[in-house]
Amino acid sequence: MVRIIGVGDNTVDKYLDLGMMFPGGNAVNVPVLAHRYGHPAGYIGWLGDDAYGRLVLSALRQEGIAISRCRVVDGPNSYSEVRLVGGERIFGDSISGACEQIALTDEDLEHISRHDLAHTSIYSHIERYLPRLSEAARCLSFDFSQEWDDKYLAATLPWVDIALLSFPKCSAMEIRELVRWVHALGPACVLVTQGQQGAAAYDGRRVVRQDIVETEVVDTLGAGDAFAARFLVEYLSGVPIEAALEAAAKSAAETCGYYGAFGYGVSL
Repeated sequence: MVRIIGVGDNTVDKYLDLGMMFPGGNAVNVPVLAHRYGHPAGYIGWLGDDAYGRLVLSALRQEGIAISRCRVVDGPNSYSEVRLVGGERIFGDSISGACEQIALTDEDLEHISRHDLAHTSIYSHIERYLPRLSEAARCLSFDFSQEWDDKYLAATLPWVDIALLSFPKCSAMEIRELVRWVHALGPACVLVTQGQQGAAAYDGRRVVRQDIVETEVVDTLGAGDAFAARFLVEYLSGVPIEAALEAAAKSAAETCGYYGAFGYGVSL
């Protein structure tokens, strides 16, 4: 088993068309989904003392995620407004809320060091802690989503062991160039998801591609995090990269079959 801990962002996704809200956030979704795939999981993050923060914490408790190092602070929790168009999520207004107050202590870092994998993201306001987080973590994965640029990657990749990026609508040649450039800056493994075009992984030797698994789409929110979570735990368990990608694609397809990243929807 891979003992995983998410560090950083959490949010509540407010589905305006449904009148529902769901807990989420990359650094929450990945450990929650990894736990569903059979691996011990925890989460460290800063949450607001409002209904949104309480929803996230309640869902984590019900999922059996270790949250002893989480902080609840004065002020609003992070949230994002979401609309669905043909199952595809379209994000609207959002606030970072309490996530911006993250302040890792020596005790937090020592706790992180007890895990096989620490996972964080570009939404986690974690950049200033990356050197110490990288030193504490046995393995550090970082999800750059689609928000990255070359400057940001160059500044952060040297601290990262597994880099996850989204790069839709690009050619196979562009993918090969990207993963090799990213790998040269530090990560041992690079995973790139491309939406309907599938995904690719690079381990320093070869680029391995994976097609999507066809499914009836209810909501794509959380599919990328499911892909990441499944790939990470399979890859770090020693599963061949082809099999890890195939399992990840199946998990992403399953997540498309329900609303929210991992359920627990309540009325707005």
